[in-house]
Amino acid sequence: MKTLVNIEQWIRKEHFRFFSQFEEPFFGVTVTIDCTIAYQKAKATGRSFFLYYLYRALKAANEIENFRYRIIDQEVYLFDQVNASPTIARANGTFGFAYMDYSTDEELFYHKALEETEQVKAATGLLPSASGENVIHCSALPWLDFTSLSHARSFSFPDSCPKISFGKMTINGEIRTMPISVHVHHGLADGYHVGLFVERFQELMDL
Repeated sequence: MKTLVNIEQWIRKEHFRFFSQFEEPFFGVTVTIDCTIAYQKAKATGRSFFLYYLYRALKAANEIENFRYRIIDQEVYLFDQVNASPTIARANGTFGFAYMDYSTDEELFYHKALEETEQVKAATGLLPSASGENVIHCSALPWLDFTSLSHARSFSFPDSCPKISFGKMTINGEIRTMPISVHVHHGLADGYHVGLFVERFQELMDL
């Protein structure tokens, strides 16, 4: 479900109109996340660490309204829920895009996401069987401890979905960290909202 935003009465009216004129309206930041507790809990329960932190990133995004705004036919909509469209690595060195519905029930999300992961790994196509505007584009680069990141973009394609990328986990003593890159459409969100996302994601990783 989605709700049309009345732009004339929207607090972001001027921001939206200003940044929507840009050829590249996205901005991004890279931060370091402490994943010590999250990694320990994922391994203690025999779970995929990727799906463990992906769920927490998706939960954080759903809790922040600005991550649920999308631009469709030059109108702004607020979705009730956003889902994940992550990249899944294959044994042959390629990858495929997957589609995973968010659920407040982590067990349900995990088992369905695991099924989707195996299906994408076994397939040869690039695009997922289902998708939509209400997704977060996610990718994992477990080989790179990156400090910045850019995305391939078609400027003629009307994209407004946030993009979240996760990097290589590194170990320093007993502390495990990994970089995370967050890109958002500046007409829909500012650094303040990205900060809220990062803060909430870190809280969920520490639980």
